[in-house]
Amino acid sequence: MLIVALVLSLQTAPQTVPPPGEDPVDVYPQSNANAGATPFEGKAMLKSFHGRAGIDRIADDLVTRMKRDPRIADIFKGQDEVRLRRLLKEQFCHILNGGCAYSGRTMKAAHKNLGLQTADVGALVEDLQAAMRMEGVAFFAQNRFLAKLAPMKRDAVER
Repeated sequence: MLIVALVLSLQTAPQTVPPPGEDPVDVYPQSNANAGATPFEGKAMLKSFHGRAGIDRIADDLVTRMKRDPRIADIFKGQDEVRLRRLLKEQFCHILNGGCAYSGRTMKAAHKNLGLQTADVGALVEDLQAAMRMEGVAFFAQNRFLAKLAPMKRDAVER
């Protein structure tokens, strides 16, 4: 019984030291499976995205675009932008087989209670496409990446 109580307390206890610049969050099980997609094989896709530096630029550009996009900007008000940027970089790097571990929640848990609609996901995809174009990612590589991300929609959309 003591072990069960300890496990339950660990699941709801706040992290003692969040990464620099991030707000504390409740502890949750971390796994690369939470990234929502299996990584590509080989390094061709990673190369198409210009490695980890390219992934970082794309994720940063994406967050900037989402926060400025009048269709979805309200969703990001009050959200931890530092954490969002870090987790997108980890997720994209993991999926593109860049050797990164994903430390975020599952897609369903991460998007719970945001009230996302299909149109919101469409706007986000358009912003991601613009960020990938800005980085010079080839169209075929963009489409392969978006195909990996597409099944996550069912876990993110709530209505």
